[in-house]
Amino acid sequence: MDTVSERTDVAELSYEQARDELVAVVSRLEAGGAGLEESLALWERGEALAARCQEWLDGARKRLDAAREADGDGPERSGPAGD
Repeated sequence: MDTVSERTDVAELSYEQARDELVAVVSRLEAGGAGLEESLALWERGEALAARCQEWLDGARKRLDAAREADGDGPERSGPAGD
């Protein structure tokens, strides 16, 4: 595990970068064949990547809620018709 993306600090990744690397990590784990140490390192990296993706999604939700509040729609609005 010594590629540039694996050395990159997770906190510096965009949502798309973190998501794409997470998909690659999951694929490597699902393929099997890795030793225990490598599997643990992959799992830890995957956990960090998943947390980074969640941070991005939470931030996006807050921005959407703030925009809706500014428009007078409020964050509780669930759909285009306000259902």
